[in-house]
Amino acid sequence: MIREYYRPKTALEAELLFSAGDKKFVPLGGGSALSRSKQEDLCVVDLRDLGLNRIEVIGHKAIIGATVTLQQLLEFDPIPLVLKDVIRKSATLNLRNQATVGGYLVSADGRSPLAIAMMAMDAVLIWHPNQQPQSIGDWFSLRQPRGFWINAIQLNLNLDVDYEQVSRTPMDQPILAISVARWPSGRIRVAAGGFGNAPLLVLDGPEDSGVLEAVKNALSDSGDEWASAEYRQAVGQVFVRRILDKSASSDQSK
Repeated sequence: MIREYYRPKTALEAELLFSAGDKKFVPLGGGSALSRSKQEDLCVVDLRDLGLNRIEVIGHKAIIGATVTLQQLLEFDPIPLVLKDVIRKSATLNLRNQATVGGYLVSADGRSPLAIAMMAMDAVLIWHPNQQPQSIGDWFSLRQPRGFWINAIQLNLNLDVDYEQVSRTPMDQPILAISVARWPSGRIRVAAGGFGNAPLLVLDGPEDSGVLEAVKNALSDSGDEWASAEYRQAVGQVFVRRILDKSASSDQSK
């Protein structure tokens, strides 16, 4: 329940609110995450007037403002087509028009498709006020902010990314999802989801040797009411093999 609501016009006004020691303020973007919150007596600071709803491309990096909606991100041409499909899997059109990228990532769990893909892509959260960077992996493992609110999400566009999931229906949350990102340098990063409280980093290394064993090991304790660990291990290895085969075929055709 929202007890107090503020909508500052400048970053300084927002900073003063977050600096007040007598209350705990929560940043508000689109409100879709807070509407599901079970916390009582929330004091929220609406960030929508702070100009955080823009996307810039600097070199090979996209700087995504925290209040950019999922639909804005989907419609942004430089974003990889695979990521656009992942965004569609993450939310319906109505929710995409409301939910912000920052709010989505802060509230994401292990069954959040876009969070899984961004884990593979090694996204970086930029916190206000000191522009403190935080890797998405650190956020999901610690859930400790490095500032008052997320200013932007930094995403590397100079990589190949792929994503596979299995679910009860095409638009349902995944039972298992695997995302693989590959850098021009040969670096490969694999993330898994469909269970647990956060996406799981499976592998981050200079090459793809040992990736199938890494998937098997990472999913060894993934059993829950939706699927056994053995099922996820088997399907996860199939997904990774399929993604790597697709990538190899693409490299040969170039």
